[in-house]
Amino acid sequence: MDLTSTVIIPLLFGSLGLFALFRLLQWMRMRTYLQGAVVVVTGATSGLGKECAKAFHAAGSRLVLCGRDSEKLKDLAQELTTMTNHRKNLHEPHTVVFDLSDTKSILNAAELILKHSGHVDILINNAGISYRGTIIDTGLDVDKKVMETNYFGPIALTKALLPSMIKRRQGHIVAISSVQGKISIPFRSAYAASKHATQAFFDCLRAEVEQYEIDVTVISPGYIQTNLSLNAVTADGSRYGVMDKNTAEGQTAAEVAQVVLSAVGQKKKEVLVAGLMPSLAVYLRNLFPKLFFNLMAARAKKERKAKDS
Repeated sequence: MDLTSTVIIPLLFGSLGLFALFRLLQWMRMRTYLQGAVVVVTGATSGLGKECAKAFHAAGSRLVLCGRDSEKLKDLAQELTTMTNHRKNLHEPHTVVFDLSDTKSILNAAELILKHSGHVDILINNAGISYRGTIIDTGLDVDKKVMETNYFGPIALTKALLPSMIKRRQGHIVAISSVQGKISIPFRSAYAASKHATQAFFDCLRAEVEQYEIDVTVISPGYIQTNLSLNAVTADGSRYGVMDKNTAEGQTAAEVAQVVLSAVGQKKKEVLVAGLMPSLAVYLRNLFPKLFFNLMAARAKKERKAKDS
């Protein structure tokens, strides 16, 4: 009797069936978790934030869109409302305007969010700013600006909404960090520092709020095709205004937004969303630090030479 036909093939099909069933159950659980959930998205007017808004809206969530530009927020809300006609999400997005670098406006925004929605199920800390420059030429005010937007702003909003989550013993906090929250590359000091701080804070938060059944997810993307490098600040605080080659060749914001959606739906604690080389660099930094440091020094020398030529 043929072993392949009597044992291996039935076993293979059985395994595929179990896997398909597992994925179906996983999808149903994710759909139930996201449908009707109050989801706050910061930096919602462009890039990854805008695509996350679209993804969570399509999943049936009740969106609170946050950003600095009221007109762009209204436009996005209108766009999503138009999409509602073709989908089952009947929840009209709400908008809240505030600046993450202004602590007072963050506290006011948190009050407005809770007043309108009653509670927050999922907070997606997405808004951020990038940086390009040398440490020696960068004023401390620039370092502070990047830290205010990328670190102090998100943790201020998180702290403002956290008590209501603890009271309900329910909530999910998401931090959009970066691969540069795990490794540091030359001429990105302020940005890398802010993302390292973000990684550390939300790792601590995850451990502290587990007793209240609150989930914390840290997403660490690599390069994404957004305007992040165009809008980056430089050593003197001016706009960088250049689309980096790596950024232009990165993953699309829509692709990363789907990863965020899946990670939240599955309540993952951490997800690295990067290509082969950045992912290898993370492991290289931990396993072979001396080699990593030498490679970064060589990169700095190469980039400095290219800039001077």
